[in-house]
Amino acid sequence: MSQNSFGSVQRVALAGLGAIGLQVARTLDAGKIRGFELAAVAVRDTEKAKKTLSDFQRPPTVLDSVESLAEYADLVVECAPARILPQIVRPFLNAGKTAVVVSCGALLENEDLLQLARDKGGRIIVPTGALIGLDAVAAAAEGTIYSVTMTTRKPVRGLLGAPYLVENNIDIENIQEPMRVFSGTPREAAKGFPANLNVAVAISLAGIGPDKTKLEIWADPKHERNSHYIKVEADSANFSMEIENVPSEANPRTGQITAYSVISCLRKLTAPLAVGS
Repeated sequence: MSQNSFGSVQRVALAGLGAIGLQVARTLDAGKIRGFELAAVAVRDTEKAKKTLSDFQRPPTVLDSVESLAEYADLVVECAPARILPQIVRPFLNAGKTAVVVSCGALLENEDLLQLARDKGGRIIVPTGALIGLDAVAAAAEGTIYSVTMTTRKPVRGLLGAPYLVENNIDIENIQEPMRVFSGTPREAAKGFPANLNVAVAISLAGIGPDKTKLEIWADPKHERNSHYIKVEADSANFSMEIENVPSEANPRTGQITAYSVISCLRKLTAPLAVGS
């Protein structure tokens, strides 16, 4: 089945069934996304997944191998650990299919996937995620963007265990005041905070790139939500944006709005009216 066929139903595979994947799965099973049906999921614990999905109207095929998903679906939604992004995405791109990528930070270390998509006619889509304003940044990038700066503040519990903090012996567990734990670029942050900063990579890909965008990360013991402040200076407009996200109960590193963003992204692919560029 062609993933570009507007009138046909596209089969969706989910790589991961955590905070994001399960919400997307339930929405698909309820028939709330026009033109899509849930066909398969890949997880580490297949028995647990089968129990979780047992009340679905049409339980999908449950697999323990992400590499096999492309055999069952036209499109994959990646919502798994960033380190396995290539195994999830490559089979779909190689078959000229579509991959919706949540862990977009991993794309910076797997740029060959972009060339594969070009060569095979596949497509990589990065949903807005826990951000706002990607359309505005992308529009400004059609002209000249002079600078993009982003400041992220997160609750301490949402940053604990990040590789950058561990490698640099940065202890934030008992801090009493806000603490800047990182200053650099999204490319550097993608390596040091793989579970936290896909938003920074997304804004950089929409704008002036992961090496020119400036980023600060703050751990804030008084913050209960993940917040992002972005300032853009361009020849077409100067603008700033701020969003404060409710952390998911299942995973404090993930904003609750991220799953809704994936659902909105899928809906827009087949909607008779699509708002936003």
